[in-house]
Amino acid sequence: MAVYTEVSDKALTQFLKRYDLGTVLSLKGIAGGVENTNYLLHMSTGSYILTLYEKRVETKDLPFFIGLMDHLATQGFQCPLPMRDRNGEALGTLAGRPAAMTSFLEGMEVKQQNAGHCQMAGEAMARLHLAAGDYKTERENALAPHGWPVLVEASLPRADTVEEGMANLISGELDHAQHHWPKRIPAGVIHADMFKDNVFFLEGELSGVIDFYFACNDFLAYDIAIGINAWCFDENFNFQPKFCAAFLAGYQSVRELEKGEVDALPTLARGAALRFLLTRLNDWLNVPAGALVTPHDPKAFSKRLRFLQTVGDAKEFGLI
Repeated sequence: MAVYTEVSDKALTQFLKRYDLGTVLSLKGIAGGVENTNYLLHMSTGSYILTLYEKRVETKDLPFFIGLMDHLATQGFQCPLPMRDRNGEALGTLAGRPAAMTSFLEGMEVKQQNAGHCQMAGEAMARLHLAAGDYKTERENALAPHGWPVLVEASLPRADTVEEGMANLISGELDHAQHHWPKRIPAGVIHADMFKDNVFFLEGELSGVIDFYFACNDFLAYDIAIGINAWCFDENFNFQPKFCAAFLAGYQSVRELEKGEVDALPTLARGAALRFLLTRLNDWLNVPAGALVTPHDPKAFSKRLRFLQTVGDAKEFGLI
């Protein structure tokens, strides 16, 4: 989450006339994240998240995201619920941007995870995969390997200004992914961004998952690979085997992995590290002037990637 677009009082009042949510008490920008403009909106009827869609989110994809959250909620999965206006519409326009509101999800992210958090996160990911299993709308993953060359071309000339050797690291890993990416393993709807800041906990229990704006159709094991990158490294980006074993055990307590998924996991984990290295590098090199946003340091993923390149077998992730 972040703030790229300012919303005037007049524009907000006009936008909210479509809803039966009472009167505005406060509106506060949320500075975390890097993708969309987000505000915490307090109304007399409760609290909501107001999102203005920017950057990589295409307008044509918004019905997929809104429908997915609706679908997951009906399946009992804990996630924000899109708010609909008097005409039943969840999408509108605010300050020249596509915009929507969702319910406010109680809970907080954990800054320093433990094995218990990792296990609950793995369980939640598997439940999400199963709950979305009969979601009929599809969305291609624009940030799958076929989409990486464009990001490489945009960032490679300046990569070594961020970290010496980063350009060679990226080029070599892109070549590896293009030659070793799996082709026939189970696929479905994935979250594709289930990092710690998108998973909330309340009183020691996982209370829900937010930010579905990278969700798409892809290999289920690729989502797990993203989860390994997200949950199984400490604050210094060092791999923690206990965290990984707990994450994977949590996932498999709900959905057991097939052999092909297990075999592909080292390559998928490397690819996931490359994907986030590329997007974070592009964000790092291209922060819009005046935006209320703190880009994530891409070196967090170059370090992850260098470790993951040493993993030759999924057993090293703690799979039993």
